[in-house]
Amino acid sequence: MSNVTLSAGIRQNLLSLQNTAANLTTTQEALATGKKVNTAFDNPTSYFTSQSLNNRANDLSALLDQIGQAQQTLDAANNGLTSLTSLLEQALSTAQQAQQTTPTAPAATTGTVALTTVNTAGNLLVNVGASTYTVAISASESVSSIEAQINGTSGLGSSGAVTASDDGSGHLVLTGNTNTTAFTVVANAESAALGVTTSATANNAVAPVSATRTTLQGNYNALLTQIDQLAGDASYNGVNLLNGDNLKVLFNETGTSSLNIAGVTFNSKGLGLSAASGTGFLDNNNITTTEAAINAAITTVRAQTETFGTNSSTISTRQTFEQNMINTLQTGASNLVLADQNQESANLLTEQTQQQLEISALSIANQANQSVLKLFP
Repeated sequence: MSNVTLSAGIRQNLLSLQNTAANLTTTQEALATGKKVNTAFDNPTSYFTSQSLNNRANDLSALLDQIGQAQQTLDAANNGLTSLTSLLEQALSTAQQAQQTTPTAPAATTGTVALTTVNTAGNLLVNVGASTYTVAISASESVSSIEAQINGTSGLGSSGAVTASDDGSGHLVLTGNTNTTAFTVVANAESAALGVTTSATANNAVAPVSATRTTLQGNYNALLTQIDQLAGDASYNGVNLLNGDNLKVLFNETGTSSLNIAGVTFNSKGLGLSAASGTGFLDNNNITTTEAAINAAITTVRAQTETFGTNSSTISTRQTFEQNMINTLQTGASNLVLADQNQESANLLTEQTQQQLEISALSIANQANQSVLKLFP
């Protein structure tokens, strides 16, 4: 082919035809792929910039899944807090019902102190609560006289805390005047000298009884068990924000933007509540203390609900932001490499027309060279 000499006209038309063919190939590729930049050779700057933008968009898309799971974890915790509030309100209602129920006071019991012969003069000591009453006894004093001494002592007797009587067999009987009076006869050297053969405690304090309060106490303790179980069940995907777990939510691909959500321990103990034991609900003071603890727990749960609600709003806002950012990145990446289909279609039509014209021009140039053959018949 190197020995073939082309005229200037033919060579120029041939080069134009080759350039048009190359442009036509490029345009057809752009129409087929939808991109004007398919490789780094087409436009290195646009290609790598677009690739970087798409990579970041993909990273943020992966984070969206993690953000969505964090939102579900918070929703599970918020559901738990709502249910805990309901259980606490039931517990408060139970305690209030107990306090509105009046216990039945049982009949007073008595304490008996046996006296034998009074050997010597001395003092008999009777303790009632924090008070000590001293009864002076003479030597060889009769039981009836001792009764009179006790009943005549200020603070004792029918108008006081303890009344003295006897059982008709030489035994002194001390009886509390109310069903909540507790008293003891002091066991000391003088009482022994006086011939007190039974100086054990004679406790007359009898707790009131109430089947209703006992039942309500059981109901209250059962609600605390439910609170413990519910707090343990408020888990999502292995994370329980009501059982001491913490949660970290990442908002960008480098981990420099995040939200740390601190978990709480909201079982009954964590909320400052304890089960009522024994005859706890038979004492109004105990019930009042319990009600105060429940109200404090309700306040704590409501405050935590607001905190988790704020966290949920933050996550929702960032979720929307991430979605918009991904769209921005993908749009920017596409603008760098995608072809304008309308423009490429117009280019194709123009290049096809140009190709046909160049073919015609090449044919004309070739015919001009062939005219020399007419000189040779």
